[in-house]
Amino acid sequence: MKVRSVRSTLLFAGVVVLLGFVAGCKKHVAATPPATTPAPAPQPTVTINASPDTISSGQTVTLSWSSTNATDLNIDPGVGKVSPQGSTPVNPTTTTTYTITATGPGGSSTAGTRVTVNAAAPPAEAPPAAAAPNVSELFAQSIQDAFFDLDKSDLSDAARAALTKDAEFLRSYPQVKISIEGHCDERGSTEYNLGLGQRRADAAKNFLISLGIGADRMQTTSWGKERPFCNDHAESCWSQNRRAHFVMSQ
Repeated sequence: MKVRSVRSTLLFAGVVVLLGFVAGCKKHVAATPPATTPAPAPQPTVTINASPDTISSGQTVTLSWSSTNATDLNIDPGVGKVSPQGSTPVNPTTTTTYTITATGPGGSSTAGTRVTVNAAAPPAEAPPAAAAPNVSELFAQSIQDAFFDLDKSDLSDAARAALTKDAEFLRSYPQVKISIEGHCDERGSTEYNLGLGQRRADAAKNFLISLGIGADRMQTTSWGKERPFCNDHAESCWSQNRRAHFVMSQ
């Protein structure tokens, strides 16, 4: 009886040791690591500017922008969808704020820029047009008398130069006809000066004919010393009276 009791005790102890060994082995199995949470997507950023930001009506502005972490961008008003960065011209007619909205996995962001449009200044009123001078005024402005030396009826270089300019005017206005008056200073007799005045008028007429002015457009007369331009008794005055003077007859 004692032998069985000992065997039973040993058998029971072996079973206990085996169960403990098995239980110990189960405790050393590695535990499963906890699941990790993915990091959130970054928030988009966006900027926009206008150059220039102040214009007059009708001028052009360039909008420029850039962004990060955005997949969709839109500019209002009037531009629409755009790339993540770039530029575009716009022509606002009134003061306008342009707003860009950037959207991405991490959300959305907006930015804006203001363009001030100054009203165009009204066109300045043109000054009233000056009345065009008529032919009589042009004649008075353009025609020059031919002056002569004492007791002379031949043309000096200065007289020829004056008559050449007269011919240019007469060619430009073929409708104009003229009277050429011969004048003298106060010295000498009336009869002598009437003849001298006529020779001076004829000399001027013949020179104009040589320059292509028709003889039928000109007539001559002599006033001698009867109609002086200056009444002083000195050479400075007499030299002004020795002339072929032109009067427009039509």
